[in-house]
Amino acid sequence: MSTRLANGGRLLNKGRALDFTFNGKRFKGVEGDTLASALLANDQMMVGRSFKYHRPRGIVASGGEEPNALVGLGEDAKFEPNQRVTTTELFDGLTCTSQNHWPSLEFDIGAVNSKLARFLPAGFYYKTFMFPRPFWKHIYEPFIRQSAGLGKAPRDRDQDSYEHFYAFFDVVVIGGGVAGLQAAKAAGQAGAKVLLMEQTPHWGGRAPVDGGTIDGQPVDNFVDQIVSDLETMENVTLRTRMMGSGVYDHGYVLGYERVSDHQPGAKSPRHRLWRIRAGQIVTATGAIERPISFAGNDVPGVMLASAVRDYAVNYGVSVGDRTVVVTNNDDAYRTAITLKKLGLDVPVIVDARAGGGGALAGEAAALGIRVENGKGIARVKGGKRVEGVEICTQAGEGAALELIKCDAVAMSGGWSPVVHLWSHCGGKLLWDDENAMFRPDGDKAPTGADGKRFVIPAGSADGYLDLATVLENADVAGKAAAEATGYVPGKAEAPVATPETAAPIEAVWMMPQGASIKLRMKAWLDYQNDVKVSDVQLAAREGYESVEHAKRYTTLGMATDQGKLSNINGLAILSDSLSQPIPQTGTTTFRPPYTPISLASIAGEARNETFQPLRKTPMHAWHEENGAYWEPVGAWRRPYCYQKPGETIEEALHREITQTRDSLGMLDASTLGKIIVKGPDAGKFMDMLYTNMMSTLKPGRCRYGLMCNENGFLMDDGVVARLDEDTFLCHTTTGGAENIHGHMEEWLQTEWWDWKVYTANVTEQYAQIGVVGLKSRKVLEKLTDDDIGGDALSFMGWKEITLTGGIPARVFRISFAGELSFELAVPASRGRELWDKLIEAGAEFNVTPYGTEAMHIMRAEKGFIMIGDETDGTVIPQDLGMQWAISKKKEDYLGKRAQERSHMTDPTRWKLVGLETLDGSTLPDGAYATADGTNANGQRNVQGRVTSTYHSPTLGRGIAMGLVLNGPDRMGDVLDFPKVDGTVIKAKIVEPIFYDKDGEKQNV
Repeated sequence: MSTRLANGGRLLNKGRALDFTFNGKRFKGVEGDTLASALLANDQMMVGRSFKYHRPRGIVASGGEEPNALVGLGEDAKFEPNQRVTTTELFDGLTCTSQNHWPSLEFDIGAVNSKLARFLPAGFYYKTFMFPRPFWKHIYEPFIRQSAGLGKAPRDRDQDSYEHFYAFFDVVVIGGGVAGLQAAKAAGQAGAKVLLMEQTPHWGGRAPVDGGTIDGQPVDNFVDQIVSDLETMENVTLRTRMMGSGVYDHGYVLGYERVSDHQPGAKSPRHRLWRIRAGQIVTATGAIERPISFAGNDVPGVMLASAVRDYAVNYGVSVGDRTVVVTNNDDAYRTAITLKKLGLDVPVIVDARAGGGGALAGEAAALGIRVENGKGIARVKGGKRVEGVEICTQAGEGAALELIKCDAVAMSGGWSPVVHLWSHCGGKLLWDDENAMFRPDGDKAPTGADGKRFVIPAGSADGYLDLATVLENADVAGKAAAEATGYVPGKAEAPVATPETAAPIEAVWMMPQGASIKLRMKAWLDYQNDVKVSDVQLAAREGYESVEHAKRYTTLGMATDQGKLSNINGLAILSDSLSQPIPQTGTTTFRPPYTPISLASIAGEARNETFQPLRKTPMHAWHEENGAYWEPVGAWRRPYCYQKPGETIEEALHREITQTRDSLGMLDASTLGKIIVKGPDAGKFMDMLYTNMMSTLKPGRCRYGLMCNENGFLMDDGVVARLDEDTFLCHTTTGGAENIHGHMEEWLQTEWWDWKVYTANVTEQYAQIGVVGLKSRKVLEKLTDDDIGGDALSFMGWKEITLTGGIPARVFRISFAGELSFELAVPASRGRELWDKLIEAGAEFNVTPYGTEAMHIMRAEKGFIMIGDETDGTVIPQDLGMQWAISKKKEDYLGKRAQERSHMTDPTRWKLVGLETLDGSTLPDGAYATADGTNANGQRNVQGRVTSTYHSPTLGRGIAMGLVLNGPDRMGDVLDFPKVDGTVIKAKIVEPIFYDKDGEKQNV
């Protein structure tokens, strides 16, 4: 049966029919429909089941606040669960299924829970699942796991594309109703760069539905004209189908654009996530109508009055032939008047206010609509759809006075400004008792580091519900935003709307006022989670007086609509139960996103092979062409070794190390982190970051440094070069570059924000090549006329040189392999060019590129630590015998006080030593050294573990380093290291330096 009206449907193209299916049943809609309006037009009142009791659920709202009508949209790779029918645009071939029922929507076995409601009150799971304890695992847990979740997770890989977009605007206006349009125009006319976003496909918000005149013309005409004006302004960007998802610190806004949801198969991305920086943000997000709690207010066909009006005016859909309107304010009269003018029957308007309404009430009465003042609804009759209502005296206890047959109920409990975005960054709210709402407190706006406000509410979002005051307030907001970003607002006056005379709202949260507990149990607050008025009252009786605690105990507002319909009513009921005013009870915390956004949009392009794009050095192609066996190091790919035809990995390593030690080796070190620290306070900052003194380092010199976190544990190491008085270059480990840069920025922004220091991660801006071995100086001298001799460039020094072909280079005289070494840093664009020149120049010395494993073995031969091997997040420099790298002159550094704790100075902490097997074999990585006795778990005691272990081609035997109890004092002791197969390897404790202990080879 179709409920499409002959009149109405201003958003429809009735000439184009669309086919869609719901639960396998074919329906027809028209272009411009939402899935909700199309279902209602086909008289599909029941669309799902509630989560807890599996009660029949119908559409309640017409926007993103909809709690009930969630469906699984699409099939296979296009399937997406929990999609609101109210915000889903209809398209030809759309397929959807209802959720949370079995075996069918009409007959759901889970509905038996409704019969058990008295045994399943608020918080029953906290009490039931604790005792008796043995029952939990075998009875409760399987039942809960089976019942958990809403909707079904997709099984197939999503085939759509998603993207991120970065943008910068002076003013961002969120909300495209008349308030947002006027605010954007006022800011744009001042010259500000403006972004205006609207989450629906249409401009104007509620105003075209509610009617009225602006500057003497109908609202529709005003909206068309102002949109046309904005489209001609080059400094204004308009976006529909785009939601303001979140507002964060420093004017950061997250926008969520549904680009092609309504155009399946389009080549454009499905969703686009905007990352926006704004000077000022205007939240013109409107207001949401509240329901009223009365017995049976969840029966399909009970809807918000504004939604009933929307479906009639925008989509030409009749929710019912006979609609009872129940309200505590004047706005619901608009719905009754609209329905009556469309030829539908409104048997009665039930107004809880004894004094009745204002001008709109008079207009309704003039149309012959019956109005009952001081009345309420005792009960809605019906199961899967409304059949009638019983009305009663609002001040009474619910005794029915009359049964009125109807097939729909339009309810209005007042309006709540959408304050979510205002609150995301700490904007405070105040209770407006006159209008029974929380509204933004203009004196407590979100502010930036400079103390200036950066979020301005406008229109209904600021608590102004009359069209005239909405426009005036929005105009002021737009001009204020432009002025705050440095522009001079224009002098044009705000548009003038015809003012309305309305009677005051009465704060009515449930009907009737004196309803018995029995009736209250059937009055619903949170439709999706089946939270009743009685649940909140029970929470109050059981001591949950905090609104946040009551929310979690009852699950009020924890549904997918995040309490947009239920929270204000719920906290009002809680306040009444606690006999305290609503402001004292307060609100729950508003957090982004405003409504759910797709996980795919958050991931953007980061999926499949681009989930984590591989980072490649400028020499990557050469490595690939020359037998590189790749090793993943973070997001980088580095050569583990270079295998020649017929060569094993072990043979390749032996060749690379031997040739490097004997003559000449080359290492691609481009992946090492390179961070610039610059500014007048750079030296002071470096002293706090590193354990040793960096401020005394002279320009042209390098120093090895250790970096600890605030807990004292070693987190990174590397060579620091001082470029000039105000500039340092910090080298970090490959995997630590982003982490260390973030560590620096965190301390600069949160602790030392007034220090004049700038940091930049320039890792990918430079290619870095290690030239290592006895012939390293000779090969470089073939490529430069600059003096790189021992006197001109001594160990731990650096200088600028020019190489053949005019390649500018910074050459560091440092060594990680223990040989004479130079590291050349050149612009990344010339990295491959230099690599090729070095290969050519080093041919006479049998130059041998080596990979990461050869590097690790050579550093272990020298006893150099490796972050991630000798450290595991619990190791401090003192454990590694590196007290020499801790300055005794500094008063403080990050981690210093933590290292003075009793646990850190415990003499039983394991210390670093070398380990040499008696039989020359190689110890297993991570092997533990056992000791006599057993621990509390009956396991063998341990007294140390292996941190690094390799076979050394240079020494012809296994070498290892490890952390051992009292290790440095036990030189020569032999430890047992059991293997998995039960055999034991014996190893002697030795010094951790196995090769060139005096460092003679690196100082050639």
